[in-house]
Parts: sequence; C-alpha cells; structure tokens
Amino acid sequence: MQLPPLMHVPTGATKARPAKARRDLPELSPSTRAAGKQEARMIDLAGWEEFVCALLFFLLSHAIPVRPPVKAAIVARTSTRAFTLGYSALSLGALGWLIGATGRAPGVLLWDRLPWQTYVPLVGMALACAIAALAIARPNPLSFGGAQNARFDPQAPGIVGWFRHPLLVALLIWSLGHIPPNGELAPVLLFALFAGFSVLGMRIIDRRMQRQLGPVEWQRLATTRRALRVTPGGVKRLLWGALAYLALVYAHESVIGVTPLP
Repeated sequence: MQLPPLMHVPTGATKARPAKARRDLPELSPSTRAAGKQEARMIDLAGWEEFVCALLFFLLSHAIPVRPPVKAAIVARTSTRAFTLGYSALSLGALGWLIGATGRAPGVLLWDRLPWQTYVPLVGMALACAIAALAIARPNPLSFGGAQNARFDPQAPGIVGWFRHPLLVALLIWSLGHIPPNGELAPVLLFALFAGFSVLGMRIIDRRMQRQLGPVEWQRLATTRRALRVTPGGVKRLLWGALAYLALVYAHESVIGVTPLP
C-alpha cells in the first residue's frame, strides 16, 4: 500500500502568531497627579521635623523671654539674677538641641569641600576669640555683656570704639567662618541663622538702648574714638582669648564630632 506524500513546508515560512492585545496604561487624573506630587514633597521633608522644631524653639526662646512685659513679670516674681541665669540656661539648652538636630538632619550637599575651606573657620575663630576676650565684662552701656558701665569713657572705649556690639561681631565672624567648609543644607541654614541673628540683634539693641538712655545720651556714648592702645590689661585678655581658642580647637572633635584641623 502506497502512502501519500508528506506535505512539504517551504523554507523560510513561519507560523503566524496571534497578535497580543495592546494594554494602554490608564491616564492619571489631575487630582491623582497632584496627590503624587504632594507625597513626593512629604518624602523630601522627611527627617527635617526635629531640625525645624529645634530652630523654632531656638528663635522663640530668644525672643519671648526678653520682651519687656515678659521679662518684667519674671523679674518681679524672682530676681534679675535668677532671670539672667534662667535665660542663659534656656539659651544654652536651645543651642545644644539645635546643633544636635543639625547633625541629625538629612544630608543635602550644596557644594563640595575644598582644602582651603578648612582654614576659614580657624582664622575666623581666632579673631572672634580675641574680640570676645577684649569685650567680656568691660564697660559697655551700648550693648550686652558689659560690666561697670558707669565707668565707660567714650574717649577711651577700648574695643567698643571699633565695634559697638563686640560680642555680636564675634558671633557674626564665627558664623560666617563656618559656612564655607560646611557645604550641606542644614549647617548652612544654621550658621546663616546665627549670622542674621547677630546683625538683627545689633539693630534691636541700638533701638532699645536709645529708648532707655534717651537720644542725646545714647549719641554721646556712641560717639566713640577709635584708638589702638596696647595695655597690660589688654595683653592679658588676649592671652586668655588665645587659651580659649586652643581649648575650643582641642575640644571641637570631642564635642561636635568633626576635627577643625586640616
């Protein structure tokens, strides 16, 4: 019995595959897209809660207690010394929390660190320590941090002849000097805040002292003579400032966690 010939499939022929049905993605509605953008913003802000809270607490703790009605009420119930000690403790606590929160904030790099930037705060801190050493507990009725203000002589004002608010100038130099080597967002915001706080504080204290002393007396005291005089007391203060500078450099890594040296 003869079998029928097998069917021959021509070379190159392929079996047709059924076309897959195209599944188009559904188009997002405007409300859905807006919700997605809002969620992305919330994700970007994650981790900044403590920094924002510490920043607000720092600002409020420095602004509210020194308001004349608030300060007068506290002093009336306690004493001037108690207010000073309490306000100092509150300020240090707020500062410590803000610095800690800055270190725990998300790292958002703004610029890379270069070798020369390390020397900026070292030089700035030396200058700030020298100014602070010449200003602390010296007669200065035009600002804070002075002592025995009745002995102030506008013709021999010392460091006040150069800077009416020397402690705020020292804080300003310290703040600006720490910005270049700290190129992340949180430290930049921190030190920019301190710099702005220093400049704004000078204007606020000037207006307050003009009200307390009167325009004529304030102008008399503020019209100082700049002179560079080398005195034994000034040299001694500069030596104390140098010791404070070395102590700050030595303790920086232990307290802050970063060495200030190259």
